[in-house]
Amino acid sequence: MLETIAVATVQFCHVPGNKDANFTVIEEFLEAAASGNTDIIVFPEMCITGYWHIRNLSRDEITGLSEPVPGGPSTLRLSALAEKTGMIIGAGLIERTVEGTLYNTYVVAAPDGSIHKHRKLHCFISEHMDSGNEYTVFDTALGWKIGVLTCYDNNIGENVRITALKGANLLIAPHQTGGCASPDPNIMGLVERKAWENRKTDPETIQQELRGPKGRGWLLRWLPARAHDNGMFLLFSNGIGPDDDEIRTGNAMIIDPYGRILSETWKAGNDMVTAQLDPELLVNATGRRWLKTRRPDLYGPLAEKTGLEEDTRKVRFDNKGA
Repeated sequence: MLETIAVATVQFCHVPGNKDANFTVIEEFLEAAASGNTDIIVFPEMCITGYWHIRNLSRDEITGLSEPVPGGPSTLRLSALAEKTGMIIGAGLIERTVEGTLYNTYVVAAPDGSIHKHRKLHCFISEHMDSGNEYTVFDTALGWKIGVLTCYDNNIGENVRITALKGANLLIAPHQTGGCASPDPNIMGLVERKAWENRKTDPETIQQELRGPKGRGWLLRWLPARAHDNGMFLLFSNGIGPDDDEIRTGNAMIIDPYGRILSETWKAGNDMVTAQLDPELLVNATGRRWLKTRRPDLYGPLAEKTGLEEDTRKVRFDNKGA
């Protein structure tokens, strides 16, 4: 029998390449979350290493920022913090395997010393980094079953559905998104840097950017549907503010299995939102009932190539897709 748990999700502006500075922010939020007896807290994609600047780095430079998982210093630090605080903690970095393969990896450390990791399935940040090939779903001492999908992974509906079919009732969805260039004028677009720089003297303009179609407006087109259609709670974390030449839009939020937003922020700065997750909401959730009425015998075409498939790097960079 699942019990109600307290969760938190964070948005923050990382310092590119400065792990210690980023860990300082992580630890400040952990201290704040402790007062709420938080069970699970999640931080953004690659927030330990920094994100968007990676696309301009050489393989050697990226390798210099990377670490083994679980044996690297950042994972060990997260694990020690999990044990100290009693929280399950998730944060992203660059993983390096013994063979030298590089991954955009999200680490989840639990108080009991267990470590789980998710290698982003659709990695496009650099030609020197590979995409993962496995879904990540695991049990916790809380009784809840957690799935992880990183940023673009969540854009592909099949990824979320498979994660739900593997039993996840809580999805961790770390991002670095919003304010992205796109050839489609109806999807996102760059946030004016001047709007960010003047956020204190002109808060209305930056709020319009963060809450409008470049940020929250874009997220609400699809993110709540991922939770609703699959009957899962969803923890969305994101960057906020300058990320190399783009401005991330934050909007950290917690969504219930009906696609309803339990808690959110549109603050133009580092912030954290919290909520209590009531497992009773899972029982008759629409998406969970839909999972039971699937007809897999009809879905063969989903696993067949159409000839239209493109590498995520091509979609993101050549076509500047969202």
